[in-house]
Amino acid sequence: MVLIAQFIGSLFGTTAIIFGAFGAHALKKIMTVEQLSSFETGVKYQMYHALVLLMLSFNMNLDTALEKYMVYCFILGTFLFSFSIYGLCISSAKGKKWKFLGPVTPLGGLFLVAGWALLLYSFVQNYF
Repeated sequence: MVLIAQFIGSLFGTTAIIFGAFGAHALKKIMTVEQLSSFETGVKYQMYHALVLLMLSFNMNLDTALEKYMVYCFILGTFLFSFSIYGLCISSAKGKKWKFLGPVTPLGGLFLVAGWALLLYSFVQNYF
């Protein structure tokens, strides 16, 4: 599980940099300020959770069920949250908004909240 978290964290970090540069340069020409702001939110959350995955993988064994669920929540939540925002922003800028992605973003957000709640629970369980 540690290697998975490190691989996915590194992949998310790498693609967040690429998407951030893509948004700042290429998409700036076709997106509104609001669309670009939303796209940047996706990039920020992707980078935050890339770093979380890397920190967890270097500081925890990730061998308990709790730790595995936490990592899965962060991976799935980041993918659903950030990539649905990218799809919504790009499709909207092209005039064909993919509305089916609308409900995916908050679902990703729920997985991210669950990941953070599981992390909090693991701290409470281990230290109190």
